[in-house]
Amino acid sequence: MKIKNGFTLIELLIVVSIMAVLAIVVLVGLKPAQRMADARDARRGQDINQIVTGIMSCVIDKKDTANLNTCLGTHTTGKTYEIVSGAITTGCNSVCIGVTGASDCLPLNTTLADYFIDIPKDPNNSVTGHTGYSLTAYTNGMVVVEACGAENGTMKVSR
Repeated sequence: MKIKNGFTLIELLIVVSIMAVLAIVVLVGLKPAQRMADARDARRGQDINQIVTGIMSCVIDKKDTANLNTCLGTHTTGKTYEIVSGAITTGCNSVCIGVTGASDCLPLNTTLADYFIDIPKDPNNSVTGHTGYSLTAYTNGMVVVEACGAENGTMKVSR
């Protein structure tokens, strides 16, 4: 009498195919694209909070007035600008849709040099010098920073 040890090829193929089907079901159920978008939005949330914190630290340290010219540089109150770094002066309304003029760029890398080594940049933004974040300053000293490329709804931080 012959004793059979192990599994047949058919049994192994059935088990492997069942495991493959289960793996596909789990991957589809986890929605990897949605998880990646959530991770990028989490980064955006941290970035805009960091920008607002840097601006408010500058306002406190330099005793800036309500118009915020020391910490933000030359700007028009109530107007939305894209935050840029370097000598960028055009193309700001192509990156951030809420920005109306192509030259509505606000270079914060010089005015906030004491608070940032590099201004945070949107994880999906590949345009050199552009951050993908917009800023609106109001007459009462409130600053609103928005992530232009947020994937799961509007992301704004104000202080």
